[in-house]
Amino acid sequence: MAASPRACSTVSDSAQQQRPRLAVVVMGVSGTGKSSVASGLAGLLGVPWVDGDDLHVPEAVARMRAGLPLADDDRWPWLDRIGACLTDRTAAPGGVVVACSALKRAYRDRLRGAVPDLGFVFLDGPPALIRQRLEARRNHYMPSTLLDSQLQTLEKPDADEPDVLHADIGAPLALIVASTGAQLLQRANAAFMKAPA
Repeated sequence: MAASPRACSTVSDSAQQQRPRLAVVVMGVSGTGKSSVASGLAGLLGVPWVDGDDLHVPEAVARMRAGLPLADDDRWPWLDRIGACLTDRTAAPGGVVVACSALKRAYRDRLRGAVPDLGFVFLDGPPALIRQRLEARRNHYMPSTLLDSQLQTLEKPDADEPDVLHADIGAPLALIVASTGAQLLQRANAAFMKAPA
């Protein structure tokens, strides 16, 4: 069963005291499956997940619902709320997975500044497939007409962002979750073993 998103507040769990901390952002344009992958990773890794869409202010939601793209002035406060969420969640052992578009390098750097050892999973695929998914989606405020704007804003991570894993959205969801989850655990365990006692 897929995990449900949680409100952003610190969680204490004594059973997680000896586990490596996992802080993960599942990123990509709307329609790439961020929430589905974040939920799957949370279940696999045994941590909560937070949907970044829930941290938008009502004015931003209304703007997107009307088919108007957000500007940086709209996004910076939202990214800071996500950064605060990551900080709060990783204050307790265990960690968190957050679904967040994080389209620009500067946005990702903003989140990196909030949490050391933050990892990203970048969901990418052909625009035609993403548009098809958006048009089939129901009960979401983001219209498919905003996809072109998001694709123009997107700065795809490259080799100088080694903390980003890349995943093809054409692969089955279970495979994306299993593959990226294994890599995230491997990285977290390596960092955990190197950390001073």
